[in-house]
Amino acid sequence: MALTQVTGRGLGTQTTLAGSNTLVLDTDGIMTKPLQPAFLVQPASSQDNIPINADTTIVFGTEIYDQNGDFASNTFTAPVTGRYQLNVHIYVQHLDTATSWVQCTLLTSNRTYYDIIEPDFSGDLHYFVFKLAILADMDASDTAYVRLDLHNSGSSQMDVQTNSFFSGFLAC
Repeated sequence: MALTQVTGRGLGTQTTLAGSNTLVLDTDGIMTKPLQPAFLVQPASSQDNIPINADTTIVFGTEIYDQNGDFASNTFTAPVTGRYQLNVHIYVQHLDTATSWVQCTLLTSNRTYYDIIEPDFSGDLHYFVFKLAILADMDASDTAYVRLDLHNSGSSQMDVQTNSFFSGFLAC
């Protein structure tokens, strides 16, 4: 593979791999990989009244960015085998304390990861955030998505807010 030097406006001289932008090294030694899988998505609208006794997939209708185009239909699909850093931040309102437990689940083809709460509080929670940060092993074509699982008690009053997010990138 040949390295080629090019001059970019405002960037100084850059070295690229094989004349493409698969690997860019600027004059300060900073390397970027413009085709490296990376995404950040958010719900386009709130997802209201999450049902009890059900597994509800979180709908991520807004792509902040989807470098390499690997996120679609609420699901990330790994383009190559590797370790992927996946991050989940689900902000909910009106969490019912009458339910036995609520679980935020990150499902990948290889494993299931979750953050769980037993909301044994004196009153319903107005605000709560489920958080997951996982370095997940994924094979090419494996998928990852997020859902909320509520035990079969309480009421359907919990809402997922638009400032929730799901992000990830190929780490190694």
